[in-house]
Amino acid sequence: MSRAAMREDKSHLLDDKDRALINAYQGGFPLSERPYADVGEKLGLSEDDVIARIGRMLDEKILTRFGPLYNAERLGGGLTLAAMKLPEEKFDEIAEQVNAFPEVAHNYAREHELNMWFVLATETPEGIAETCKRIEEATGYKVYNMPKEEEFFVELTFEA
Repeated sequence: MSRAAMREDKSHLLDDKDRALINAYQGGFPLSERPYADVGEKLGLSEDDVIARIGRMLDEKILTRFGPLYNAERLGGGLTLAAMKLPEEKFDEIAEQVNAFPEVAHNYAREHELNMWFVLATETPEGIAETCKRIEEATGYKVYNMPKEEEFFVELTFEA
C-alpha cells in the first residue's frame, strides 16, 4: 500500500451502520456461538449483513485488520517493535515486501530518519531475530530491533 493510500480518507464510504459497527466493537467482540448474530441484534442488522459489511470494509481497505489480538509473549512467543531506514523512492516497494511476512502485525510510515516502523509477533522469542534477518535478506536493508523494556496498557480507539 502506498503512503498516499495509507493516508487516504475513506470515511465517505461508511454509512451510519458501518460507523456503529466500528465504534461499538473496536474494544471487543462477543465470544459466543454466533457472534455476528449477536452484533447484528444489537445494531439492527442481520448476521449476514454484519459479515458482509466487515468483508466489504476489509476489501475496500477501510479496515486493515479484523480479528483478535493475542499477547504473543504470554503464549510463549516473541513480540517487538522494529524499524527501518529506507529511501523514499523505495518505501512502497519495501513496505510490500515487509508486509508479506506473516509475523508483521502492523506497519507504519513515520516522518523520521527511521521511516518505517512495524510490530513483529513470532511463535518463539528466538523467532524475532530470525524474522529480522529474513526481512534484511529479502529487502537488503537493516532492521532495527527495539524490544520493549517495560509494558504499559493504553487502549486506543477511533471514532468512525
